[in-house]
Amino acid sequence: MISFDDVEKLIAAHASPGIRPGLERMERLLPLLGNPQAAYPAVHVVGTNGKGSTCAFLASVFEAAGYRTALYTSPHLESPGERLLAGGKPLTPERWFRAAEETVRRLTEDAVLREDPPSYFELVTAAAFLLTREEKADVLVAEAGLGGRLDATNLLSDVACTAVASISTDHTEYLGDTLEKIAREKFAVIRPGVPACYLGDAPELIPLFEEFCAAGRGLVVSRDARVGSAEVSEEGCVFDFAAPGLELKRVRTGLIGRYQVSNASLALVALSRLRGRFERLTDSAVREGMSAARWPGRLEIVSRSPLIVLDGGHNRDGVAKLAESVRELWGGKGKKIGVVYCVMKDKDYPSCLNILNGLDASFYATCVPGMERSLTASALAEEARRLTWRSAAGAFENPLDAVERASGENDVVLVCGSLYLIGWIRPRLLSLHFSEKSPSAQR
Repeated sequence: MISFDDVEKLIAAHASPGIRPGLERMERLLPLLGNPQAAYPAVHVVGTNGKGSTCAFLASVFEAAGYRTALYTSPHLESPGERLLAGGKPLTPERWFRAAEETVRRLTEDAVLREDPPSYFELVTAAAFLLTREEKADVLVAEAGLGGRLDATNLLSDVACTAVASISTDHTEYLGDTLEKIAREKFAVIRPGVPACYLGDAPELIPLFEEFCAAGRGLVVSRDARVGSAEVSEEGCVFDFAAPGLELKRVRTGLIGRYQVSNASLALVALSRLRGRFERLTDSAVREGMSAARWPGRLEIVSRSPLIVLDGGHNRDGVAKLAESVRELWGGKGKKIGVVYCVMKDKDYPSCLNILNGLDASFYATCVPGMERSLTASALAEEARRLTWRSAAGAFENPLDAVERASGENDVVLVCGSLYLIGWIRPRLLSLHFSEKSPSAQR
């Protein structure tokens, strides 16, 4: 019986190692596969933070409108099958294996690609494009991997709209060491004549965004949309929205945190640009899809008693938005907050710790078991000791031990710092008897 382990092993055995930005390998491989990326229109979403949530909103609305929708995102939390959803559901390992086999076969038949094979992400993307064509999707909502300009997803042939989420510093070794350099890599995916929209949370980048847009083709959420009367609770967000081509009162989402109002607004601006091509994107479909959208691991409540919240924010901007939402939802209400934190060695964890320290929380250092890239719990605890926490409980090699300790000492337990941590701990928490699943805990 085929498993996703088999799929991963097959792809890994034929992929070049590491991250290798560049389009030349995919430009050679995709024609050998019959150019599956040209078989359907796509909405291309790039940015540093908020891409996944924005994609989830868009795909949910397309599905509510009755379109056969494919959603391609990365990385996955628990299973590689999460990377491509068709009609909101993952495909079987057997389907993935056949697509991977076809991709590898074409690769090995080509002398140039045998000498310089695509990366793991590029082969997964090629297989996902094949599967999307097999599914006869009406539309693909695609999240860029790293950057944009040299990302494998940038070879999509029929992009109906480009959406640019929040841009901040991350992956500087590949994208550049300034915000402008990073933004150029993201904005470079904008195609001539194709509608584009940008969140605009960094005002200094708006003129650069407009340079990449044809006249009248670019909308900036912070400038061109009106978002008001926002209410944020443990149940989600409610807000009013108005932009050229779309105006809705009391839009509801099931994703919590004030930053999700921004991500939802970016999705709504993109939908306003897509209505001319996709006529079934009615007001009622938009409302239904926005309310139904789910995105695990982003301020996700997986237990009510005790209250346990998961968030995969792993860079300075993501952690800052997380801390802001935690303060709004639970800070100043007499609730004790415990932070179970894990981080990868190559991330800017000193800055993230400084931000989390502002929550007046207890701190519990942990790591991802068996992952060499993860900073050890003891090293993280040592780094955290330079700050003044409400209490610091030390290092926990097993994240579940950290959560158990934090649950006994706090009213709210925030598990955060790495998507790898969330992917490891989420299924384990949901399987425990005390985990009372909320709607946000459902995929």
